[in-house]
Amino acid sequence: MDVFYGDGVSFFVQKKVGQLVTDDDIIISDPESEYSPLVARFGGQVIKISPTSDQYINPMDINMNYSDDDNPIALKADFILSLCELIVGNKDGLRPVEKTVIDRCIRQIYQKYFEDPGPEHMPIIEDLYHSLIEQEEPEARHVATALEIYVTGSLNVFNHRTNVELANRLVCYDIKDLGKQLKKI
Repeated sequence: MDVFYGDGVSFFVQKKVGQLVTDDDIIISDPESEYSPLVARFGGQVIKISPTSDQYINPMDINMNYSDDDNPIALKADFILSLCELIVGNKDGLRPVEKTVIDRCIRQIYQKYFEDPGPEHMPIIEDLYHSLIEQEEPEARHVATALEIYVTGSLNVFNHRTNVELANRLVCYDIKDLGKQLKKI
């Protein structure tokens, strides 16, 4: 897949999308809401993610069929550790003890989910938050406190279960209205 950056890129990419004849899925992250009209014109799906949107994507979603070779929980743990690293905001990243308690909590919440894997039981960030609060280590409380604004605070847009069906091959995530703090995530 080609990735382009710089001036004139939007026009170039829009032109290329219009010329595509492929069976591949096309996923566009649209930070300036430039591609939504094009995607709609081609019958694609536009998902608007913002604090005022009623469309949600759950970063905790997991698919057990993600890969035949890899452990889906290990892949999800790696993703959530990266997410927590962004949220905690330490210039040196997460400390080893923080990584350990996050990993422990991830395994706990997904174990509960796999016991009763209905979509209504899919973990959300709040589940991670509560699991961290229950841990004895002060590092767990530190991470939980950093997560709080994304769970019960004003930046809780990713603390919902996914409510959009990604059935289209051409999907555009319109993230223009997310704001600076949420775009990092």
